[in-house]
Amino acid sequence: MKFLIIVYSRDPETIWNAFRYASTCLAYDNDVTIFLLGSGVEAPTLGTIKFDIREQIETYREQGGHMIGCGVCCEIRGDTLPDLETELSCELGSMQQLYTLSVEADKIITF
Repeated sequence: MKFLIIVYSRDPETIWNAFRYASTCLAYDNDVTIFLLGSGVEAPTLGTIKFDIREQIETYREQGGHMIGCGVCCEIRGDTLPDLETELSCELGSMQQLYTLSVEADKIITF
């Protein structure tokens, strides 16, 4: 099954759970793409001691998960988070790409 998980939250616990869920989907041999949209592109910068987002991102990637960050959303944050694109270290995508992913997905889940 193809899952598209759209993360647009700035809440560390929500983002942490999104990546945990994505890793669980991968464990059951599904194809999973996470698209970080809006505030979601800030995910790597929002971790806390209690909610280690970077660890969950790494686990997701190690299992073969694919992550895309909205390029325009990153650009918008360029003044306040100049290293954001580097911290994301993922492909930057567009609304057209998000559209294509959503058409091709069997399930779309948002966090």
